[in-house]
Amino acid sequence: MANITAAMVKELRELTGAGMMDCKKALGETDGDMDAAVDFLKKSGAAKAEKKASRIAAEGICRVAMFENKKAVVAEVNSETDFVAKNEVFQEFVQAVADTALASGLNGGKNGEDVETLLDKDGLRELVVEKTAKIGEKLSVRRFVRVEGDLVVSYLHGGGRIGVLVSAKCAEATDAVKEALQNIAMQVAAMSPEYLKESDISDAEKAKMLDITTDSALNDPASLPKPILQKLIDKAIADKKWNDETVSIYEDKKSNMNFLFNFLPEEAKTALIELAMADKDSIVNDKIFEGLVKGRIAKREKEVVLLNQVYVRAEDGKQSVAKYLESVDKSLEIEKFVRFEVGEGMEKKNEDFAAEVAAQMNA
Repeated sequence: MANITAAMVKELRELTGAGMMDCKKALGETDGDMDAAVDFLKKSGAAKAEKKASRIAAEGICRVAMFENKKAVVAEVNSETDFVAKNEVFQEFVQAVADTALASGLNGGKNGEDVETLLDKDGLRELVVEKTAKIGEKLSVRRFVRVEGDLVVSYLHGGGRIGVLVSAKCAEATDAVKEALQNIAMQVAAMSPEYLKESDISDAEKAKMLDITTDSALNDPASLPKPILQKLIDKAIADKKWNDETVSIYEDKKSNMNFLFNFLPEEAKTALIELAMADKDSIVNDKIFEGLVKGRIAKREKEVVLLNQVYVRAEDGKQSVAKYLESVDKSLEIEKFVRFEVGEGMEKKNEDFAAEVAAQMNA
C-alpha cells in the first residue's frame, strides 16, 4: 500500500476540484496512482471538473517562427517568474529558440527532434547559459513543434501564454481562407480541443470514455432515466435499504421526481448508488441507459473534437467548425493544429512570500 501524503491529496484536489476526503479515498483505492485516482473521482462523480490542461505550473511564454506561411514552429520556454516572462531580453531569447527550430527544420531537421538535439544547433545551448546568467533565473527550453501545409497560420494569446498553429490544405490561399484559418486558430486557443476529428480518438480512449461515462451515470442516480431510477427506488424500499423516514419523504415528494433528490438524505442516495453498481450489468444492457450514455459521449466528443465544436462566431449558435470551413471554401481542409499553454502539466513551486519573510525573521 502506497503512503498517501498530504501533498498527493493536495495535488489531486487541485487537478480535479474534488473534496479533500474524496481525494484521500481515491488515492487509497488506487494505491497512490494519480492518473487512476483522477479516473476514480470522475467515475464516482466527486471530481467537479478535471482541469483539461492540468496545472499551470511554470512561467514563461510561447513564440512562433514562420516561413512563407507554409512552414512554422511554435516553441515554449519557461522561466521561474512571470516578471521575467515579461522581460524583453527573455522574449527575444524565446524568439531565437523558435527561429532556430524553424531553421533546423528548413535544413533537414525532422518532427520528433527533441529539445536536446535542438540545443546543439547554432550555439543555442551557449545562448541559454548566457541568458540565464544575464536574467538571473533558470531558463528552460521545454518543447517545440514544427507544422507545414499549403497554408499555416499562428495565434498568440495573453502575450504568449497560449501559442497556436493551424495548418491546412487549400486550392488557393485567398484572403477569405486566411481569415477563416485565423478564426479557427483563435477557436483552438479559446476552446482547447484535444483532437482534430473523431477518427483521431483511439479505441483505447473511446473505451476509457465509455467506462467513465457509464460509471459516472450510475453514481448519479438523479440523472438516470426515470424507469431505471424507479426500479432502484422500489428495490431500496423492498430490501429495506431505506428507513421509514426516507420512505415517508419519497411518498410525499414522488409526484414530482425532479425535486426528490433535494430532500433525500445522503445515506439514501448512497444506497441507490450501491444498488445501481450492484446491478450494473443489467442496467448497462438497458436500451434507455445505452441511449443516455451514447448521448453523453456524443456531447463530450463535440467538446473535444475541433471539427465537431460549435464555431464560436456562428451566427446561429449551432454551425460546426467543419460547416464553417466548408462555407468559406470547399477545398479548405485542416490537417493539423498545435496548442501550447505555458506550464501545462508541470509542477509549480508553492510560493508564499509572507511566510518566507516570517520564517527569515524567526530565524
